[in-house]
Parts: sequence; C-alpha cells; structure tokens
Amino acid sequence: MAGGRFARRAWGDLGGDPALLGRVEPPGTAVPLPSSLAVGELAFDSVAVASLAADLVRAVREPGGEVAAIRVDPGRVAGSYRSERVFRWNGRAVDAWSGLSGFWEAADGWVRTHGNYPHHAQRLRTLLGLAADAGPGEVRRAIAGRGAAELEDAAASTGAVVGAVRDAATWAEHPQARAIAGRPLVVRRRLGPAAPRPWPERGPLPLAGIRVLDLTRVIAGPVATRDLAFAGAQVLRVDDPRLPEIGWQHLDTGQGKRSATLDLRAPDGLAALHGLIERADVVVTGYRPGSLDRYGLAPEALAERHPGVVVGQVSAWDTAGPWRGRRGFDSIVQAVIGIALAESGDGRTPGALPAQALDHSAGHLLAAAIMVGLCRQRAEGGSHAVSVALARVGHELLSTPGATEPPAVPGEAPTVTGAGPAGEITCAAPALAFRGAPAAYAWVGHPWGADPARWDKS
Repeated sequence: MAGGRFARRAWGDLGGDPALLGRVEPPGTAVPLPSSLAVGELAFDSVAVASLAADLVRAVREPGGEVAAIRVDPGRVAGSYRSERVFRWNGRAVDAWSGLSGFWEAADGWVRTHGNYPHHAQRLRTLLGLAADAGPGEVRRAIAGRGAAELEDAAASTGAVVGAVRDAATWAEHPQARAIAGRPLVVRRRLGPAAPRPWPERGPLPLAGIRVLDLTRVIAGPVATRDLAFAGAQVLRVDDPRLPEIGWQHLDTGQGKRSATLDLRAPDGLAALHGLIERADVVVTGYRPGSLDRYGLAPEALAERHPGVVVGQVSAWDTAGPWRGRRGFDSIVQAVIGIALAESGDGRTPGALPAQALDHSAGHLLAAAIMVGLCRQRAEGGSHAVSVALARVGHELLSTPGATEPPAVPGEAPTVTGAGPAGEITCAAPALAFRGAPAAYAWVGHPWGADPARWDKS
C-alpha cells in the first residue's frame, strides 16, 4: 500500500482518496533523526501529508489539474524539525531552554518542568515556595522533597507546567490516555450548514487569496500556519499584548506571516478580532480547549457567527478527557506518556526525542487537515472543524514499531537567510514539497506584534 504508516492513518482520518497517497514517493534515505522510535518516519509522513494536501488544493483550483508527484527531501525534514539548532538571529545562535526547564529527580521518580516563559518560571517558583529569583539549584532541592504526581497535580491547579515521568504502560491506564486512545489521529467534524464559498482568484501558489487568522503560540500551531503561508495563504497572527512571545521562537516559525496584537478584554479589541474573522476563511487556535470560548471563539460559536469558516485546533492533551483543559508542551507530553523513558539510555534516567517531533508533526497534520477542509467546504458547503493533539500524535508514535536500524546522525541542515524588519535571520529551509513550491520563504519573519491588525489589501 502506498504511503507510510503515519501518512495512511492521517490521510484516512481526513477522508482523503487513498489512491492519492500513491503520489508520495518513498524517501531515498531515512530521515536522519536517530531514535529508538519511528521519529524519522513520523516526520517524513507528516510533511508528506501536508505537501499532498497543498497539491490537492492546487489541483482542485487548476482547470483540469491533477495531483503531482510529491518528493519530500529527508534532509530538509530533519533540518526543519530541529530548526532551533540552525536558527541564527543577526549571526547569533539561540538557547532553546531556560534554566528552569528540564528533568528533575523527585522523591519518588522524575518530573519534567517547562519554564521557558517568564510567567511559567515564576509560577514554578511559587509552587515550590521559592523566592522570585530562585535558580536551578534551589528548584532541584525543592523538587527532591516532593512526589512526582503530587507536583504534577499541584502545578495544574496553579498554572505552573510540570509533568510526572511515566512509562507507556502506566500512562495507558491513566483516564486521559483512555479518553483519547480510540480517537482519530486527526479529528474532523462538520459544525453546521453553510453555502459553499467560492475560491478567490487563482495565484501562483495553492492557497492564494485564502485568509488565515492565526491565534496560536509556541511551535505546533505556528508550524501549521507557516505551512499555510508557504502554500500562499495570507496569514495574520494575533496575540495578547500582555503575553509577549519569545522573540527568536516567534521568528523561527513566523516566516511569511504578519504579527499583530489585540486586547480581547477590551470591547474594541474583541470587535476588531471578529471583524478580521468576518473576512477570514480559516481560524486556527492553539490555546487550551475552552480557554477562548468567552470571546466567542469556540468552534460552534464561530460557525454560527461566520458560516463557512474552517476552524483548526491544536492542543496538548486533546479536546476530550479530564486533562483537556491542562497546559502542556511537547517536552511535557513526551515525559508524561512514556516517550522520555522509551528514549532513556540506561532505562532509568529519562531522555528525549531528537526533535520536538510531536509539535512539528501536529502542526503539519493540522495544516493538511485545514487544506482538505477548505476543499470540502468549497465542494460541499458547511462549516468545518479539524483538530490534532500532541498526546494523540505521541500515542501513534509509541504504538508504531521503530526502525530496525537507526538513521545516520543529522548532517548540515539546508538553511535560508534573509533580512527584514527583525534583522538578519538564518533559518531551516522549508520542507513542504508540492508542485510549484518555492525554495525559500516569502520573507523570513516580522517582529512579534509589529504589524497592524488588518488584512493586507492583496
């Protein structure tokens, strides 16, 4: 059967024509992401599915168009998945992790914390009863006297981000694991009736004329919207001005997008947002499920107010189950569901995947789902929602046998360099491969919040 294991599962969940998977050419070499798990295959298939979906849009919009052969470059995939390692901002490398992010030994096991954002680091110190300037040594001593599961639950109730390290068998018995185990890798549903929207005037790229409102942060959601921008969509990211994004992280996934801020607590800010949605084809959210509902941004509310919209959602723990409202990041999900111990070198000390693969794959799969959803909306009408969860991607990875021989260590990753309002940026080259795909991004990135909250006239 054509297509890799992950590609077949994702494309099937999307209701795609199985015959189209035959257009994806197998990689000549394995994706160089060494792991005991099938990370290289997951990465290749995720990029391939997004590339196939982009080319499907192109074929649908092109008179007499047919889906072309999809030739994904394993080297570009590996470079894109490890993008923080090649990113340079005005010639300087970046440190992807803060001193309060990492694995720590607790009284009865291990935990992983995420303190890259200043507000999460401060909440961690508060959780541990530490001073506002406490460093890694003090955090280590405080965690050593606490239980892993107790810390995990206490963090969830205080806004800190802590995950207890489990093996896969223990996680499989957890209520959240049971809640999502039988769900699709990519979830899609019809939200309500709407007339088919016409495609805008065609352009050189598949998504020319499509407007995407990006309400995401960190990695997975921004990767999805970067894919959409690379495929030709006009993407406007909108953030809360009170929560600045990490500068380099925003630029590492901000290629080809504009970035604005709006305070949704203010009536004029919320009105401006819904004015943007009125002219949008797609709305993508990456916050915890339910956290934006009070602003009228639940999928059902969006469909009622803006019929014909396609809503994309990415979350850590999925939209079902008792943990659906919990905070989570790729590193935390890896620790909690069993991946960290699967990657352990000694069977006891937790390890990590060679890349933030759950984030990147969730982003590419979400982009694919949105593009297939746009085709479905234009053909059948309706408002549509699609969603992907990092934990569900992790389940799929854990349940898939790993490669019998680990791939080679990654070599020098292909990069692109450009200058703009943010300065000179060197970043990983784009990995998507559809007919007519550019070799580089339209631009390497706009500074966070630097653009007006309006659609470009083009």
